[in-house]
Amino acid sequence: MKKIVGDNLKSWRKKFGYTQDALADYLGIKRENISFYETGEREIPVIHLEKLGDLFGIEPEMFFIENKELTQTELAFAFRNTEQLSTDSLRNVAIFKKIVKNYIMMKSKLK
Repeated sequence: MKKIVGDNLKSWRKKFGYTQDALADYLGIKRENISFYETGEREIPVIHLEKLGDLFGIEPEMFFIENKELTQTELAFAFRNTEQLSTDSLRNVAIFKKIVKNYIMMKSKLK
């Protein structure tokens, strides 16, 4: 399971154009931990999955899905990182995506 989560983390990180350093700064951890998570050598704490889910605009459960096509369809929108964003900017992006994710969820439940 750690390998599936790590592969998904790496895939989304690359899709959004984030470096391991940027994710590490955003989570307040060392870059090496991101590498360990991506290779499946270490399990990602739930709190980090939640924060990364906010940043990527997905539910944390999506990290556990092995089907790459299904995980890719979950990405409704993306902020493509064309230049390195500051940690504060990453936090703001995550907050915005969390709001949009919650709005989409609420809207679907009202239908």
